[in-house]
Amino acid sequence: MGKTIVVALGGNAILQAGERGTAAEQKRNIENTVKQIVKLIKDNHRVIVTHGNGPQVGNLMIQQEAAKGKVPPMPLDVCGAQTQGQIGYMIQNSLENEFKRLGINKKAVTLITQVLVDKNDPAFANPTKPVGPFYTEEEARRAMEEKSEIWIEDSGRGWRRVVPSPDPKGIVERDIIKSLVERDFVVIASGGGGIPVIEDADGSLLGVEAVIDKDLAGEKLAHEVGADTFVILTDVPYVAINYGTPSQKNLEKVTLAEMEDYKKQGHFRAGSMGPKVEAVCRFVRRGGKMAVIASLDKAVDAVYGKTGTVIVNNTDKQLIEKAG
Repeated sequence: MGKTIVVALGGNAILQAGERGTAAEQKRNIENTVKQIVKLIKDNHRVIVTHGNGPQVGNLMIQQEAAKGKVPPMPLDVCGAQTQGQIGYMIQNSLENEFKRLGINKKAVTLITQVLVDKNDPAFANPTKPVGPFYTEEEARRAMEEKSEIWIEDSGRGWRRVVPSPDPKGIVERDIIKSLVERDFVVIASGGGGIPVIEDADGSLLGVEAVIDKDLAGEKLAHEVGADTFVILTDVPYVAINYGTPSQKNLEKVTLAEMEDYKKQGHFRAGSMGPKVEAVCRFVRRGGKMAVIASLDKAVDAVYGKTGTVIVNNTDKQLIEKAG
């Protein structure tokens, strides 16, 4: 048996720039993405897939708002669960169709996944994560008054609701996922960062209106299931330092210590590459063998350390060159 690999799909795996987001568009993009994943499965690796859901949740919130006079709108945690099912179905269906086409005796399963967060996480006192569409100031102020929501003006483009983005503390369905992987299922889990839940005084789990960063949740998933490799597939081929300047440099094979040093120097912005770099560093710091950030169409080469930004916990450059 090969490696256990958690593959975190970026938004471009599901929705490309300039698309409207129809079901047909999303399904077509996912079918292309799945071909990469199936190549890893053919190489005898066990694969767990996680994914983003930002545009899908945003569209669902628009639908909720438009129909609120006829159908009660659902809270954000429920919308997250709905989009986990939606995207999971498309990935699962595409995987099984590709298995059938190639004669691979495998089954995929989508697991609606809850992710535990700390009810005392500082993020709850300082919501910063924009969700949903843009509205006018009048609409935003009405929502703040009527629903006690927090809204901000976003770069002159309009007003958006902001919610907490707490740190993931545990995957509630961890043991179920591990069991399914051990039985050779391809598991789709923790979509959109998972459904954030807090633990009540009596031990019961309560959904909260928040958004967990999908890459940090993907790392937590990879760590808790004991994955060998954590791969984040995105829309750039490498992580870069001095990004957008004449001295830009793509990072290829680096140690955890080097990447941590680049982080301290402020090379990775919080709103873009920052969470991805933090996620891969966490994975390696906590004992993962290798983490990679790479382009969506290079998934196979990324797993073998042939492309993308490869991070390992070793200062010996010769061993790094053999990563994967």
